[in-house]
Amino acid sequence: MIPSVSPNKTVEGLLGGALTTTVIAIFLAPVLTPLVPAHAVAAGLMIGFGGFIGDVTISALKRDLGVKDSGTLIPGHGGLLDRIDSLLFTAPLFFHFMKYFYF
Repeated sequence: MIPSVSPNKTVEGLLGGALTTTVIAIFLAPVLTPLVPAHAVAAGLMIGFGGFIGDVTISALKRDLGVKDSGTLIPGHGGLLDRIDSLLFTAPLFFHFMKYFYF
């Protein structure tokens, strides 16, 4: 997708991740949230694409800073920031989505 930032990211990976997240959201939304099915689809797509954007953004920042891994807490995983970079973008998106539609 963006080889200058993260050469291993692909269009197939983005679409597969977004589709998987959406399907999981459809099944889990009635159990975990007050979302109706249409909102569950919207939330799944938002989380899937938002997670990708978060991952690529943190990768771009690390590349600009010349840092390969953000830490050594989790050996072989690039650091804690690399594990939660998608969550840093999707958690506020989901919060505001829920605030707008439900609370």
